[in-house]
Amino acid sequence: MTMNSLALIVALFAPAHPAVKPSIQYTLRVDSADLSGWTVEIILRTTSDTVRLAMAAHPEYDDRYWRYVRDVAVEPSGTVSRVDSAVWQVVAPRGVVTVRYRIALPPAEPGERLRASWRPYLTPTGGLIGGPHAFMYVLGAEDTSSIVRLELPSSWEIATGLAPTRDPKTFTAANAAALVDSPILVGRLRQWRFVEGGVTHRIVYWPLPNATPFDTVAFVSGIRSLVHQVTALFGRAPYREYTLQFEDGAYSGGLEHRNSVTLGASSAELARDPNAVIQETAHEFVHTWNLMAIRPVEYQDIDYRTQPPVSSLWFSEGLTMFYADLLLRRAGIPLRDSTRIAHLERLIGSYVFNPAYVRFSAESISRVAYNVQPGELGDYSASTHLQGELIGTMLDLIVRDATHGRRSMDDVMRLLFDRVSADPGPAARGESYRIDGRTIEQAVESVCGCDVTPFFDAHVRHAGVIDFDRYLGLLGLTTRVTWAPAMYNGEPERDLRIYGFEPSSPDSGLRLVVTNPSSIWGRAGLHSRDRLVGINGAPVRTWSELRTKLQGFRLGDTVRVQVQRSAPFEATVVVAGFERPTVRIERLPNATVAQRRLAEAAIF
Repeated sequence: MTMNSLALIVALFAPAHPAVKPSIQYTLRVDSADLSGWTVEIILRTTSDTVRLAMAAHPEYDDRYWRYVRDVAVEPSGTVSRVDSAVWQVVAPRGVVTVRYRIALPPAEPGERLRASWRPYLTPTGGLIGGPHAFMYVLGAEDTSSIVRLELPSSWEIATGLAPTRDPKTFTAANAAALVDSPILVGRLRQWRFVEGGVTHRIVYWPLPNATPFDTVAFVSGIRSLVHQVTALFGRAPYREYTLQFEDGAYSGGLEHRNSVTLGASSAELARDPNAVIQETAHEFVHTWNLMAIRPVEYQDIDYRTQPPVSSLWFSEGLTMFYADLLLRRAGIPLRDSTRIAHLERLIGSYVFNPAYVRFSAESISRVAYNVQPGELGDYSASTHLQGELIGTMLDLIVRDATHGRRSMDDVMRLLFDRVSADPGPAARGESYRIDGRTIEQAVESVCGCDVTPFFDAHVRHAGVIDFDRYLGLLGLTTRVTWAPAMYNGEPERDLRIYGFEPSSPDSGLRLVVTNPSSIWGRAGLHSRDRLVGINGAPVRTWSELRTKLQGFRLGDTVRVQVQRSAPFEATVVVAGFERPTVRIERLPNATVAQRRLAEAAIF
């Protein structure tokens, strides 16, 4: 292709919105006769004879998709060599260079029942493409805009956060970060639109061929109510338009992006309850503000290397959990926990049950939340989501009490968002306000006019059990905790607080993860990352096989577990039950009128 031809394409597909003229063009092709993957073509205008291309690593789920790149070639002449696991070097004459490669979709992971909603796939009626699973980016040209052209089966529609152009199959990305942060849902789609806060929001649903009919009016209504509440909380949207991408046949996990989200939503579940995935939708949508706009200081915009540990995920994840629950209640949408009190009782019960929260600080648990192998906390397992939601709840009570109910964590979130650059786009890259534990602490103190350093010292920077009665007491409330044998379906529950994982290295074998050292497995001498050899003399090689074994055990069974460390070790485990706490939040008999009002305002 000549330089004039490339210039013609750029002019033809100029975006509807004013933008910098792109100098990189991508074409992604899906052949309906071969759905094992797709091909990508990159046309570059180069001023150097050497260009390096990389596959980006997602900050949360680095699934190393560079492993599935095939047949990299350059035209009209030149050479391609791999210089790192995720980096290719192209040496070619200066001018217009075309690079082609194929992405070969990997098989399902061992034991995988449903596909994760953020993982790409192709079927005869559509799929999920694009993002870090498809596009290489040019190292050194991360701020360069690009054109993305899709060649798809003729009946397929397109839904993506990429900027549209006059051509419905051509889009633009303002920079490489926007390119890889904009997955593309394609196929036979159902779509709905609404405007909130002056911004268009699009709901897109990809159904399975045998999809169960569901109440789409109620489905859309619930999402619209959610969007209204989140926009009301923050005051404005950090995007020009937003796309919610729902997939039938994927589990209800999700992944947030700057102006879109991918979510699993089973049509069968939606038929039973149109709001079946509303809590997960709320969580991922709030992330648009609290993670994508209000970004941790460690977050990289784009990199082919794994994201370094992030110390403030307790806030980015935990406060997002806090608001996913609270805002849906403000919208009047029924939730799993019938009341805010019941929700907090369940959370505190989980916290009390797990000794990890006494042993590890919120920042230390945050640092191992993503991109590490299981067992990073030894024989403990902890959730930065749970820990952060409870910390956020206690901070909310502190702020309400210190300001006599005039302010709350709502004001903290708005303050942090206001500090983000007014331009949420790529022009603000490198200038945006970033957060860590200290900036969060300062924002809370700015809102409440109180000293929260002791709280952050005790629970964020160091490990210390939260005294829930101290903070609930500010609202005239207290907890009552009782312990009793754990029950499931009316029968004593077996202690199965252990699981297995298969490291990426093929010769690593199946590794154990003990989630509580006081479990029957921990007390028998087993430890996380022990290499499992067998159970009762029979080899166990995969997590699926181990799960089947565990589900087959009955109370009183004696189990011999053979593992390999520096030397062979055998543990004898007698399957037994365990105790679980029940938490009840009650009103103090001497609660004042002011405390009761604070509790009512906090939806307690």
